[in-house]
Amino acid sequence: MTLNDHQQQLLSKLSGMYEPREAANISDWVMENITGWKKIDRVVNKQFMLTDEQVAKLDQVSSDLLKHRPIQYALGEAWFYGMKFYVNEAVLIPRPETEELVEWVVNDFQNKQQQHFSVLDIGSGSGCIPIAIKKNLAWADVNSCDVSEDALDVASQNADALRTDVQFHQLDFLNAADWEQLGAFDVIVSNPPYIPNEEIVEMEKHVVDFEPHLALFVENENPLIFYKAIADFSVQHLKAKGSVYMETHMALANDVAALFTNELFETAEVRKDLQGKDRMVKVTRK
Repeated sequence: MTLNDHQQQLLSKLSGMYEPREAANISDWVMENITGWKKIDRVVNKQFMLTDEQVAKLDQVSSDLLKHRPIQYALGEAWFYGMKFYVNEAVLIPRPETEELVEWVVNDFQNKQQQHFSVLDIGSGSGCIPIAIKKNLAWADVNSCDVSEDALDVASQNADALRTDVQFHQLDFLNAADWEQLGAFDVIVSNPPYIPNEEIVEMEKHVVDFEPHLALFVENENPLIFYKAIADFSVQHLKAKGSVYMETHMALANDVAALFTNELFETAEVRKDLQGKDRMVKVTRK
């Protein structure tokens, strides 16, 4: 079978699971990963015969996709802020909404090259947030923490591959005693778990079955548990005039902002994502 035959066969398999455009995008992504050729190159070389190794990988990826395994895990790669990250089931797949959170931080500091500042990312995952910030704000001192050793292994691999100097720390952020390992920061940024467990039944199979629940879900009775911890942490570990940037559940953004409505903070801003949903909160300390 030719390259073109293999791609058409994959597209046919995916057509019953995805909308036509998404199926086409996935098949393109798979074939680019396997061949190393962009779309135009694959068109020119559509009669190319795949090697046995490439066919074996294609068969494995196809099998994974038909089991609803996300393509990012099947291929071991995800794109975020213009960079390719290694991902596996130990970490969340980076989302476009989180790119908007990073963009907010980058935009606020990109014209302040003479101003050295420190950043703490809470919940490293794949490392996409701290690495993207460091790549775009090279003069920042960037730290990141996570409770998961497996996640930190992925994040460290990505930092090395992308030649980015980020300091990672393994700790349980919900345990205030662990905060002693961290210093004081000008910026705190976080995309913590925020989806109540009761919403699991509403979510897509490929998310619930494959992505780490530890990084997604919180108890129904206390959905703001991580934001409360961030607010408490900020009392001692956020410098004067420092800011906290957080991604939130669209139904809880105003509740998150209210946690910081006190004498320590001068502003609390809720921002919508590109879909018009309340998704991000920024607060600034006096």
